[in-house]
Amino acid sequence: MAMREECKHFQSRTYPSGEVARFCVLDLAPEAPWRCPDDCPRYERRLADAGWDHGPLVEPPVEVEPDEPDEDVAGILDAAEDIVNDAAPQALDEAREREHEAERRERSEGRFRWFRRRG
Repeated sequence: MAMREECKHFQSRTYPSGEVARFCVLDLAPEAPWRCPDDCPRYERRLADAGWDHGPLVEPPVEVEPDEPDEDVAGILDAAEDIVNDAAPQALDEAREREHEAERRERSEGRFRWFRRRG
C-alpha cells in the first residue's frame, strides 16, 4: 500500500534544496517513502489540520521505487539507523564538552574583568 498521507502519523517536509522527506513519525513504515504496511495497527485518519501551515497545493512526485525487490529494504534502513544511533552519543558528548569549555572560558574571563578596567 502506498504511503497513507491522510494518516495522522504521516509527515512530509520539503527542504530548501527541494528534497522531500516523507515518513511515519512512529517509525512503523519500514519502506517509507514508498509504502505503509497493509495492516498498520496504528493507522488513524487525520481529522483536522487546524493551525497548520500548508505549502503549495502541488507536491513534488514521490521518488521512483527501486526496481530491485529482492533486497531487504527494511534491513538496509535498520542498518543505516544503527549507524546513526551509534554515532549520536559521541557527537552529543563532543557538543556538550564544547559547551562546557565555552562556559568555563566565560566564567574565567568574568573574574578578572574588573581588574582589566582599572588598568
